[in-house]
Amino acid sequence: MTDHPLLGTYEVAAVEPYLARVGEVFSAGPVHDSGCRTYGVRLPDGERWCVKEALTDAAQRSLDRGWLFHRAVRHPVIVPQVHRWQVGERTAAVLPWRDGEPLYHRAPARVPGEPRGAALARFRALPVERVLAALDLILDAHLAVEQAGHVAVDFYDGAVLYDFATHTPHLIDLDEYRRGPFVLQADRLPGSRRFMAPEEWVRGAVIDVRTTVYTLGRTARLLMDAGDEERAWRGTPRQRAVIARATCADPPHRFPSVRQLVGEWRAAGREVPADPHEPLGRGELMH
Repeated sequence: MTDHPLLGTYEVAAVEPYLARVGEVFSAGPVHDSGCRTYGVRLPDGERWCVKEALTDAAQRSLDRGWLFHRAVRHPVIVPQVHRWQVGERTAAVLPWRDGEPLYHRAPARVPGEPRGAALARFRALPVERVLAALDLILDAHLAVEQAGHVAVDFYDGAVLYDFATHTPHLIDLDEYRRGPFVLQADRLPGSRRFMAPEEWVRGAVIDVRTTVYTLGRTARLLMDAGDEERAWRGTPRQRAVIARATCADPPHRFPSVRQLVGEWRAAGREVPADPHEPLGRGELMH
């Protein structure tokens, strides 16, 4: 038992009033598409925490799934759910706060006057070594996901929180990750079409580690390009070939595991990066 105002609490009547009573609510985001709302709170001792509240039944199912995921998977880059409260018939999860900006290409700018998606543009303008280092940590985190027998669902650039001061990526909102393989019982899985594998749109399809391989391939392709049009590749030709295999439409033609994908990707990075202005072949544009 602890007397910590967040970690020692197990039930609250309402999230925001409770947070305002025990600390300073410095961030109260809008309701997410998932049906959750996220708060940032600073306690009197200076600690900062994130509290994510489920506001709908669908959001509650997602938050429960996330709770199970974070009990099974731990990695320094993955921001964990460490505690949760009962809030009426639903729950709220408590997570450590992490500084950074989501790399979602449509995210609103945090600085007035900046265009939407400014964080992603800033990230893509970093030296390629910085981008590769961040991507390597994202891939390494998914080795832990694979080892725990889970598969990626609803991963996209908005799940990458990047701290430009420390050049550290953090992975957030992985609540839809689940044990795999599983058979898709709906018409589609949640997610961004820019990152989703073809089978994620087919009721009855098998979702397994090769689906995760596809998502990670798309992640590398989009983060290693200088623009949304995917015409300014910044990596090596061999890295581009690794991505092409990872994102094959037919799952059996992809890498059979995240571990093999990561091994091939790291080996491919030893080449000299390509000229970002080199014209790409037709098959290397959008998948």
